[in-house]
Amino acid sequence: MFFKFFLIIYLSFFIYSCSSDYTWGWYILNPSLDSGSTNIAFLLDGLSITISISIFSIIISLIIGFIISLASISNYKVLKIINRIYVELIRSIPLLVLLLWVYYGLPIVFGISLTPFIAGILSLSLSDSAFEAEIFRAGIESIPKGQHEASKSLGLNSIQKMRFIILPQAIRFVLPPICNQFVYIVKMSSLVSIIGLADLTRKANELVVNVYRPLEIYSFLVLEYLILILIISYFVRLLEKKLKRY
Repeated sequence: MFFKFFLIIYLSFFIYSCSSDYTWGWYILNPSLDSGSTNIAFLLDGLSITISISIFSIIISLIIGFIISLASISNYKVLKIINRIYVELIRSIPLLVLLLWVYYGLPIVFGISLTPFIAGILSLSLSDSAFEAEIFRAGIESIPKGQHEASKSLGLNSIQKMRFIILPQAIRFVLPPICNQFVYIVKMSSLVSIIGLADLTRKANELVVNVYRPLEIYSFLVLEYLILILIISYFVRLLEKKLKRY
């Protein structure tokens, strides 16, 4: 089903391109030509950066988000206030603005040097951590109060209760939205090209400057992200179906 859907999109786009008045230059991406295969390899070279920065970002955002979510379920009012301030503040900042501030602002304010890769991971992690915190909070709060009372009756402390009782049950509820957030991060990772990181989007921009065929190259870029996101979404749906069995 996945490959049929992709094939229909590709054929529809190809038929439309042949019927339009625009003179298409697909020869620049023709794998049978040396220049075309070189251009394709150049564009795909950014795939590793896109995937790696997305994976690192989702891992770090999960750690930060989980820690922040614990403050929201704490009995201390101060911690709950800190949680709300953090979540509302981070969610209110556009990712592009946060990315620019982290890359250009942090070195000035704190006197540190950040590579585009580190700045991209830090920005994506912070931006997504607020959403992860809300996902974890909702998952933990979805567990019936009877489970909390049962853990107390067993003599478990807060850490043991969270580890052995609450989290194993909450993970069923938080995994699907976390996977959807990973899809979001992959798409938003295209913004890191603005600070010079050689991801898929940056590679496309550089090739456009060299061959000046923006429509063909950006169309190929769309297909790259489309295939990548559809593959991830496919595995997300498989995970959701598997969780529904339990």
